Parts: sequence; C-alpha cells; structure tokens
Amino acid sequence: MNDNNKKQSLRRSRWLAGLAVGALMLPAAVQAETLQGALAKAYENNPTLTGARAGQRANDENVPIQKSFGLPEVNTRADYEENIITPGNSFNSPMRSVTGSGQLSVPIYQGGAVRNAVRAAKFRVEAGQADLRATEASIFSQTVGAYMDVIRDQAIVQLNQKNVSVLRTNLQATSDRFEIGDLTRTDVAQSEARLALAEGDLRNAEANLIGSRESYIRLVGDAPTDLQAPPTLPNLPANAEEAVAIALTSNPDIEAANQLVNASKADIGAAKAARAPKLSATLSGNYNNYLGSLNSGVTGVGVTQETSAAAAGVSVTLPIFTGGRRSAQVRQAQSRGSQAIEQYIETERGVIAQTRGAYAAWQANERIIAATQQAVSANALSLEGVRAENSVGTRSILDILNAEQEYLNTQVQLVSAQRNSYVAAFSVLAAMGKAEARDLGIEGGALYDPEVNYRRVKGELWDWADDPAPQQVATDTRAVPAATATVPVGPPSLTPQ
Repeated sequence: MNDNNKKQSLRRSRWLAGLAVGALMLPAAVQAETLQGALAKAYENNPTLTGARAGQRANDENVPIQKSFGLPEVNTRADYEENIITPGNSFNSPMRSVTGSGQLSVPIYQGGAVRNAVRAAKFRVEAGQADLRATEASIFSQTVGAYMDVIRDQAIVQLNQKNVSVLRTNLQATSDRFEIGDLTRTDVAQSEARLALAEGDLRNAEANLIGSRESYIRLVGDAPTDLQAPPTLPNLPANAEEAVAIALTSNPDIEAANQLVNASKADIGAAKAARAPKLSATLSGNYNNYLGSLNSGVTGVGVTQETSAAAAGVSVTLPIFTGGRRSAQVRQAQSRGSQAIEQYIETERGVIAQTRGAYAAWQANERIIAATQQAVSANALSLEGVRAENSVGTRSILDILNAEQEYLNTQVQLVSAQRNSYVAAFSVLAAMGKAEARDLGIEGGALYDPEVNYRRVKGELWDWADDPAPQQVATDTRAVPAATATVPVGPPSLTPQ
C-alpha cells in the first residue's frame, strides 16, 4: 500500500511539474496553451461555475434567515393625521395629530422549530457546497473533453489534408500513365472518385474542427491556440474496485445527497414543533400629540395635548385543533425524508455505475490504442508493399487506393482512441471526486472557497448589511473571433507527456 501511495504521489508530482512547465513556457510562447491554462481560464470565467458560486452564496443566506425567527424583533411606526371634515356634533375632535409607537417582541420558546430549521439550512449549505464541487468537476470534465476534441480534430484534418494531397498526386500519376496507354480510363475514374470522396471527408473534418473549437470557446471563454499535448493524469486507480471505494467516500454528488437526507430529518423536527406551545414576551409603547388642536369643548378649560402609554406582557399559544394540518405537515416531511433516502441510494448507484463505466471505457481505449498502433504500422507497410507491387504490374490502382484508405482510417481511429482514453481517464478521476481545482493544482490565484462567504453571513444581524450590486464575473465571447479550420504546421500529439 505504501508503494502504491508513493507511485500515486510521483504521478501527481509529474502532473504538477508538467503543468508548471506549461505555465512557465507561456511568456516565451505567448500563444501556446496548456491544459492547465485552459482549466484555469474555465475555473475563473466559466459562467456555469461562476453562476453556481452565486447560487451557493444565496443558499448560505438561509441560515441567518432561519436564525432570525428565534431572535428579538423591534418595530416602530409613526403617523400624522389631518382631519379635514369633523362631525357636526363633535365639539372637541382634534384637527391634527402625530402618533408614534414601538414594539419589542422576544420569542422565548417555539417548540424547537427554529433550532431544527437552522440545522436543516446548515445541512443544505453543506449539500450546496458539495454540489458546487460537482459543478466544478463537471466543467473541468467538459473542458478536458473540448481540449482533447480540438487536438483530435486538428489531427484528423491534417490526416485528411495529407490524404487529399496524396490522392491528387496519385490522380496526376494515373492520368499521365493513361496518356501513354499504361492504364485504362477506369483507373483514372477510380482515382477521381476517391479524390472527390477524400475532399468531402476533408470538408467534414474541417466542420467538426470548427465545432470543437467553438465548444472550447464556450467553456473556456477564449480561442484555442497552439494546444499542447496534455500531461499524464495523476492518481488513477489500479482497478475498478479501488475507484469505486474512493468514489463512495469522496464523490461530491454522494456527499450532497447525504446532507439532504440529514436536512430532511431536521425538517421533520421542525414540522413536529408546530404542535408545541409557543411562548413570547412583548414590550410596547405609544405616544400621541394633538399639536394643540384638541380642546375640552368648554371655554377657558384646557386639556393635555400629549399622551403616552407602555405595556409589557407574555403570550402563550397552545395549538389544540387545526383540522389535521399539523399531522399532514409532519407526514409530508417524513415522506420527503423517505424520498431523500431513496434519492441517496439512486445517487450512489449512479456514481458506482459511472465510475465502473468510465474505468471500463478507459481500459478499453487503452487496449484499442495498442491494437490500432499495430494496425497503423501494418497498414503503412501494406501500403508501401502495394505501391511496390503496382510498379511491377501485380497490383491495380484500386488496390493502392484501398490501401491508402485503410491507412487513413486506422490513423483516424488511433487519434480518436487516444482522445477517448484520456477523457475517460479524467472521467474516472471526476467520479472519484478527484478532479477539482484543489486536486489538479490550478494556478493563477487563490481558489474559491465557499466556506468564506458562509462564515461571513451566518451570524450577520444588521439589517443594512447589503452586498454590492451584482456584477458580471464570467467573460463574454462576443469579441472572440469565429473559429476556423486552420491547423498548425505539424500534427499535434494526443499522447500525454
């Protein structure tokens, strides 16, 4: 077990070293982009992620909101009244008055409703933080997929460009041999048809590359430029059982579902508290001033123009009968608790299946890579041999065209398998809960910590402690030029470094 940990630590060190090297190379080659750089941009600017952070901050506020129902409440009121028309038989009605009142209400006992509501809100904050981790991992998985899609599609475009160039040369050579009577018109037609199909495949590959680049822009917020080969992923499990064991303890979806189960239990307690007595204390006072407009109705006899009063008391509310509403609310909370438990099991099943499926896909693509590499080598030799045999008349032009197509197909299969293997391996890490910024060594500043905002607001009592007006955080992509199908010189490598 210690050796395994050392190996995982070494792989992680290589990953971080690769990312650091990529970052250090940026000043020398400004346009080069590493996977680490793409993930850092997505972490900072992706609107799904920045929006989820804002949503979690809103979720944090439920804790002080629920706490407020157990704290004293102070209200004041002021009124000014001008009597425009007074009754004819009213000889001493005031013409105007100013009234002020205030009340302090102190909840003493609410049957545990506030305590349980606060506990439920805290559990939901923890669930929201786990959901934020899941969103982060999802954005990273999508970004890795988009990054690898661009590299794959660039390679496929380059392979198709090379194929078109070779077929044009073949057509020219076939036409020349036809002119001297060495080949037939059928051979020329076969070469023309194959070139036309290859040009169509190239247009399709270019369209796919443009689509992949636009998906990258959507996720990262910037155009993909000179994407470098990805680094080797760290801490990949030795088998599916190890991956599942880690996922069951670290996957954020499972953590969120577990916290929602805890919140539903607190909700049951809050619903039961509705049956308990409520005790509160009140202190109130009021002040009236008739502004000299109140008279006694008797000449020469004055009256007091100001009055004030104060009262203090205790009130007890004992619910006796509500037509079954409170029992229905308890049963409803219990049913929702049962639902939360089943949803936890559903989430757990989904994580297990996702982890096993991603691991199987990763391993399958690793084997596909090994097999396809052999097929590429074999088809290269086959193509060379068919060309040699054609030169001595034992192979037809169609044999060459077929050999070239098979060689192209296996090359495309290889780059696709390399892309699929890397993305599947990253999906394994995501399912294990090991594909977040804290795991991947994302650089560029302090990582976003949702706990900071929660600690800031959970005990806030001041009614005027607003945050600044909402501002856009994610960058828009209106200024990013539309993607093209232009590819860099030299085929990009999908092989992890």
